[in-house]
This record gives sequence, structure tokens and C-alpha cells, in this order.
Amino acid sequence: MKPQETQYWLMKAEPESRIVKGKDVKFSIDDLQAMENSTSPWDGVRNFEARNIMRDQMKLGDKVLFYHSNCKTPGVAGTATIVREGYPDYTAFDSSHPYYDAKSTDPSAPKWYMVDVKHESTFPKALTLTRMKQMAELGDMVLIKRGGRLSVQPVRQVEYDYIVSVSG
Repeated sequence: MKPQETQYWLMKAEPESRIVKGKDVKFSIDDLQAMENSTSPWDGVRNFEARNIMRDQMKLGDKVLFYHSNCKTPGVAGTATIVREGYPDYTAFDSSHPYYDAKSTDPSAPKWYMVDVKHESTFPKALTLTRMKQMAELGDMVLIKRGGRLSVQPVRQVEYDYIVSVSG
């Protein structure tokens, strides 16, 4: 049996404060790094395509570009690694949680999934979306071609390697 090849992903988080149900849902690369063991669940994804990626495709050891979105200057802020494969997103069942989903009523048949990520690196300066759009090497990237809506998306290894090389 062939060992699994590493896959590459871009995952978006909002680094600026936004209050939902009285709780701040901001999450930046610095927040991840400050977590115990620099590890955190990637919860609250409420898009079926992104959910399917986390549930069915992300594997241990996969590499992640940590992207700051919904902020003044969006861009890739660092890297992380998948350290736990897809499992039910328990926040969907907690009515007090900002990511509660009233239509998720049966924990034995979860609608939403999450993965755990571990901080790997923080770039000295984020590689901005504006700059990325100017780089011919990234012209075929899902983020550039498809636009910014999908919060979890595939990245080709060559794109991942290029972004790390110009950002480190």
C-alpha cells in the first residue's frame, strides 16, 4: 500500500474582532500560536463544500496556508498542519455558541465537521491577496481564480511552496 501523499490547503480565519452571541469569534495566526500546544479545532465552518473537504479529504500531516480574511488587508499569514482528521463539530449543537446551528439536532448524525490544526510558522509579514494576484506563479490558484468565498480550499504543492518561499 502506497503511503498517503501530503495534500495542501488554504484555510481562512478572521483576525479582527467580531462579536457573535456576545463572544468574539476572531481567530488569527497569533491566536493559534498562543493556544495550548499551538493546536486548535477549526470549528464553525458552515459551508457544505468546505465541510466535505474537512470531513473526507484532509488527512494527518496535510499542510495548511493560514489565511486572514474579512479584514482590511487579507492575506496568507503563516502555515499550520492538520493534526486531527475530520470529526463532528460539537459547536453546532451548543445553543450558546456563536456557531450553533438550530438545524443540527442529532449528534449521532452530524451535519458539520472540523479538524484540528497545529501552528507551524508565522510569516514576518502576511502575503497580501493584492500581491498574490500580481504573481504569475499563483494565477491558477483557487483563491485567485474562484474568488474569496470558500473558507477551506485546495492548494497545489507548487503554490504552497512558492508562497512559503516568498514569505519566509
